[in-house]
Amino acid sequence: MADIDALAQRLRAELGAEQVVTDRQELRTYECDGLAHYKVIPALVVLPHTATQVATVVRACSEAGVPFVARGSGTGLSGGALPHAEGVLIVTAQMRRIVEIAAADERAVVEPGVINLQVTKAATPYGYYYAPDPSSQQICSIGGNVAENSGGAHCLKYGFTTNHVTGLQIVTPSGDLVRLGGRALDPPGYDLIGAFVGSEGTLGIATEVTVRLTRLPESVRTLLAAFPSIDQAGAATSAIIAAGVVPAAIEMMDALAIEAAEAAVACDYPPGAAAVLIVELDGPTAEVEAQFDQVTALCRDSGAFEIRIAADDAERALFWKGRKSAFAAVGRISPDYIVQDGVIPRTALPEVLRRITEVASDHGVRVANVFHAGDGNLHPLVLFDARVPGEAERAETVSGAIIDLCIEYGGSITGEHGVGMDKAKYMPRMFTDDDLDTMQLVRCAFDPASLSNPGKVFPTPRLCGERPGGKIAERFPGVEVY
Repeated sequence: MADIDALAQRLRAELGAEQVVTDRQELRTYECDGLAHYKVIPALVVLPHTATQVATVVRACSEAGVPFVARGSGTGLSGGALPHAEGVLIVTAQMRRIVEIAAADERAVVEPGVINLQVTKAATPYGYYYAPDPSSQQICSIGGNVAENSGGAHCLKYGFTTNHVTGLQIVTPSGDLVRLGGRALDPPGYDLIGAFVGSEGTLGIATEVTVRLTRLPESVRTLLAAFPSIDQAGAATSAIIAAGVVPAAIEMMDALAIEAAEAAVACDYPPGAAAVLIVELDGPTAEVEAQFDQVTALCRDSGAFEIRIAADDAERALFWKGRKSAFAAVGRISPDYIVQDGVIPRTALPEVLRRITEVASDHGVRVANVFHAGDGNLHPLVLFDARVPGEAERAETVSGAIIDLCIEYGGSITGEHGVGMDKAKYMPRMFTDDDLDTMQLVRCAFDPASLSNPGKVFPTPRLCGERPGGKIAERFPGVEVY
């Protein structure tokens, strides 16, 4: 720890003592992100206020050979911001300045600690909003959204974070401040922004983000449809998309998720529903009205026994309150749970959900399902009680089986929560050694010393130039590795 002590002394001198945390009890505050299953106390926490200070910290880490991890609000669900026990945790939460709302350019420029929902609040007076809306949008930060390529309920129509970032200022793993892109939609050259967004802190730290703003829609209509079975709710989802309608959002919750939401926020969903759909349309009024009637009819034809239409913004907010609170609400019905995140083709929803139920039943655990039905992004919540011997292990087995189902049906091991620490072990199930080697080459181009968020994404720890069973240099002749 001598290097850490010397590093702490150097950073106190350069940033100020109040921005460097070394007290063990204070360090425990940062021992995990939203995935509390993994906990590591960092050796040092630094709270920079500016991009220059972030660069100072990273440069000092690089020169000392000390690993570092970036953290925003700490709401991630994959262990992506899990600290390194012998490293520095760089917390950007105090970088909360909205630099500019450029309505004429349909852009906003913000620092990484700005909360997602604050961008919309700042843009609304100009007639705009920020479309990506993770369920944690009231507390998650834009920097974290960039790291994880976060989505949200409305990503069905509007896309993920990567579709809304046009420019970045980043600190590279060597401590240099670099700008990527700007306000243009498609800058020339390699798509480095596309590589950086979703890289989970392994390629550097974002210190300023330029995002696209979306014009507020002329009309928004929302309905809640209750179904006697999940199969019927899934059939309604497929029918809506097959009809050529692209809603802003189609969200589904099963009976167990509804039970949790009712206990937490009293959302008053229809009693007796095995599943509910929340369908929201937005756009020009004439188009929304015509498509809304079509969606309502398709839900009825698919077996909905009750359809509620939001009469105003307050009722719309109540529909969404149950869905947005679902993850935290599960704590009302289970002392522990694993939040899973995978993707399947939406046409496979009924069959995959049946198989998830079978797997859960076989292992004696319960699974609550809440997810973005429109694009097949599942969020099964595997419930367990860690106080019961063997139950945590059974829950972990079920969680892994769900990932296998997603791969089996042609999907992905993650939709929007990222790989982080939690899913690194599943990467070889989806990717070959050659795939992983190629990804590693990209990382090495940015971070040859492997100091930036080490141990995340890749299934086995390795330095640049290494791979299980051989060297990258042997597989890619002529490529310089370190």
